Amino acid sequence: MIKKKVIIAMSGGVDSSLSAWLLKKQNYQVEGLFMKNWEEDDVNNNCHIQDDLYHAENICKKLNIYLHKINFSSEYWDFVFEKFLSEYKKGNTPNPDILCNKVIKFKYFMNFAIKNLGANYISTGHYARCKKIKNKFFLFKGIDSNKDQSYFLYTIKEIQLRKILFPIGNLKKNEVRYFAKKLKFINANKKDSTGICFIGEKNFPKFLNKYISVKPGNIVDINGKIIGKHKGLIHYTLGQRKRIGLGGSSYYGNKPWYVYKKDIKKNILVVVQGYNNPYLYSVGLIAKEITWITSLFQFSQKYTIKTRYRQNSVECQIYLLNNNKIKVYFSTPIFGITPGQSAVFYCKNICLGGGIIEKQIPLINK
Repeated sequence: MIKKKVIIAMSGGVDSSLSAWLLKKQNYQVEGLFMKNWEEDDVNNNCHIQDDLYHAENICKKLNIYLHKINFSSEYWDFVFEKFLSEYKKGNTPNPDILCNKVIKFKYFMNFAIKNLGANYISTGHYARCKKIKNKFFLFKGIDSNKDQSYFLYTIKEIQLRKILFPIGNLKKNEVRYFAKKLKFINANKKDSTGICFIGEKNFPKFLNKYISVKPGNIVDINGKIIGKHKGLIHYTLGQRKRIGLGGSSYYGNKPWYVYKKDIKKNILVVVQGYNNPYLYSVGLIAKEITWITSLFQFSQKYTIKTRYRQNSVECQIYLLNNNKIKVYFSTPIFGITPGQSAVFYCKNICLGGGIIEKQIPLINK
């Protein structure tokens, strides 16, 4: 019997490494592919890339699988990073991981693996599950609720799910590390990657300043009173508490400050005090660029929404608008709805799809 061929994206991390081992155990013909998607601009980042490649090569040698190498840096710059910068210039806060998955992993990598390497399937080390139900394919949350990455995968289409394998979706992170240690993987204790997708950890304000010119301006309270100076609106996001640069004041009391609004035209940052401040909450949102993994109305009307990765799901009602937009109302107000981020919808453990938050529907207006 001819084995089905799987090309797995090898990042050098423990998740993709164990995924490759699991695929071999499932009797697939497995080959790895290491993607370079960012041209190094500093010594630390160059070391980071070389370290990842070394780990990927080590694991592939240990598993006796071939490792392909490819450079998608120009595609990443043109279709991920340029849009990332464009959204920041507009005052939004984009999520590069979601766009990176859509464009790099499940477009360029997927097409290259299938068309150029003859893959029957591609695979990644995401914590998510793909299930076939009555000849249709669905994206399910990963078993590990703390690591579930379906939020970042909502742009995948059902036709793509037919060609994707998520080997560790049924495992918890501690189980992945346990097996990796038992197998004596070199990266068994390697910490999870953080920072910008494929760029890594950076001094983020300094990094953005390299690509976007910033103009300092005033920080004002809800009544327009100037209470401080900001370092450039691109460095702030709605609901942000840390690094605003406002100390305590006997006049305002000791409650922490949060970003309420960014006025791009006036170059003003508006802040309010206290996590429970009603100005920070929204009863709904408008989302654009909507994409559904499968037909929305195959499910019940009891949907839930996540507007941030780590957020608990909230029940919601979805209303279709024109121009591929939707209006959503929440069962309970949500803190810090942020334009540019993604709203992702679920029916129980099934990820239905989502869209980009265009604007919030505030609990109260000012």
